[in-house]
Amino acid sequence: MKKILNELFLTASIIALSSALAVAQDFMPLYPQNKIPNSKGSKRADSIANERVYRVATPGMYCFFPSSQENKGAAVIICPGGGYERLAYVISGTQLAKWFNTLGISAFVLNYRLPNDPDLKDRSAAPLQDAQRAIKVVRANAAKWGIKPDKIGMQGSSAGGHLASLAGTAKSDIVKIGDSLDAVSPRPDFMMLVSPVIDMGEYAHKGSRKNLLGEPAKPDLQAQYSTQLLVSTKTPVCFIADAFNDKTVDPHNSLLFYKALLENNVPVSFHVFPQGGHAIALRNNPGSANLWTALAEQWMIEMAVIPETLTK
Repeated sequence: MKKILNELFLTASIIALSSALAVAQDFMPLYPQNKIPNSKGSKRADSIANERVYRVATPGMYCFFPSSQENKGAAVIICPGGGYERLAYVISGTQLAKWFNTLGISAFVLNYRLPNDPDLKDRSAAPLQDAQRAIKVVRANAAKWGIKPDKIGMQGSSAGGHLASLAGTAKSDIVKIGDSLDAVSPRPDFMMLVSPVIDMGEYAHKGSRKNLLGEPAKPDLQAQYSTQLLVSTKTPVCFIADAFNDKTVDPHNSLLFYKALLENNVPVSFHVFPQGGHAIALRNNPGSANLWTALAEQWMIEMAVIPETLTK
């Protein structure tokens, strides 16, 4: 009898744990199915292989929450990289989300539409529309999720860094669909960029530019999507981590964004590590590049994004 009770207890514990994990990673669509903007309404499915998403049929977010006892009231929407051709949703998505949870920060991995999707009416607008909508969804649910509505940021790596910087510098709201979220601000309160694509001109990552803007990219579109040209005094504070030996995305991208922030008196923390290439991840980075997460945590404390300790 005792053995049976122990087995029942173990089974119940496993079910409870599985349920908790399921809640922590719930997928939340960004739009009602019949109100996805910039869509032709084509019937299609997501395409996923080798920890990469190649087509996003339903834009949405995977939600990761810290425990209520550890919640520090901030949130980060994570834009995975992938050159605007795919989403590396594990290495630059879910792994980072779990790390943010350890800091007491709610995290949302964004499944944003890719510009090569033939369903799109305007290829270049879709990623920003989804990023802005994600911010609105999180802000609208802030009270329910224990998040302060003025502590919602964007994080992005590589092309995801371009999208995060675009959300932080966009001059207008391009995702109004006629619902209650139209009145919610799409502006993030801070940005965290890792090896970001920034420029669409001289220092552009050619794959990202081709996928986002088409080829050849018109000069006016290059300027419109070069986020260093969009920085203003209203741009949110920013953390940047990059590697000197990045041969994929020229580190001049980060430098240009840093310079624009500096000239507009926007507080910025800029770190260039000797090694790391274009593969700065959560862990297992070479040399001093492995320090970026500790620096990022201290920066969030310094910028009052999160408190250093919780008040019990």
